[in-house]
Amino acid sequence: QVQLVESGGGLVQAGGSLRLSCAVSTRTFSSSFLGYLGWFRQAPGKEREFVAAMGWTSGSTVYADSAKGRFTISRDNAKNTLSLQMNTLKPEDTAVYYCASSPFGGGTYDSGYNYWGQGTQVTVSS
Repeated sequence: QVQLVESGGGLVQAGGSLRLSCAVSTRTFSSSFLGYLGWFRQAPGKEREFVAAMGWTSGSTVYADSAKGRFTISRDNAKNTLSLQMNTLKPEDTAVYYCASSPFGGGTYDSGYNYWGQGTQVTVSS
């Protein structure tokens, strides 16, 4: 079982930055067995969409086009923490951001992830 707890959301003006964190807890197995961890977001009235993902041991990354060049996903294996550094934020980045875990490659579809955090709200004002 994997527990994910996000933090770091808030209100920021357009052009500003935020750093989201996800505390990863694997109570029944070593975290070295984690596959991919990712960030998704869901804006009001819209479907949840992929933002970025990273292989927990490989460090390989994949980004949505909307995140490329502005967001950076990273992990600290020693602290079991996944982060998302978001720069040059835009009002359209406003959403609830979720951390998710996949035992395998994850991918860019939420169906590939089987554990989810509760989400953290990011609001970007214009």
